[in-house]
Amino acid sequence: MRGEVLGIERRRRWDDEVKLTIVSAVGIDGATVTQVAQRHEVTRQQIYAWRHELKRKGLWSPDAGALFLPAGMVPAMDLTMVEDRMPAATPVVWVELRLAKGRVLRFESNIDDAALSRLIRAVDAA
Repeated sequence: MRGEVLGIERRRRWDDEVKLTIVSAVGIDGATVTQVAQRHEVTRQQIYAWRHELKRKGLWSPDAGALFLPAGMVPAMDLTMVEDRMPAATPVVWVELRLAKGRVLRFESNIDDAALSRLIRAVDAA
């Protein structure tokens, strides 16, 4: 039995940056994994495998779509007191603050400002 190779090899090589772009496209404007896979001519399973691989390498996290804003530290003497206008019935939510060197703080939204500043300084200095 003889066989012939018709055409060129279909295997493609993908850089981590391209994989990250494709994996991050899921959910943008409601795009599903299937739609993103079809758009980039890969299988759904490939996107799931890339997601797992990028998580393992520390390049992608489920929070990838989260918006992170820089938080500058202001010396305590420059802070002005603002009247708390939050009603007592406001539900408490958890806030995640990512600091330099991969450090993460999780705290309740009703934490005292002074306590939070001390906590950030202590974790940053550790």
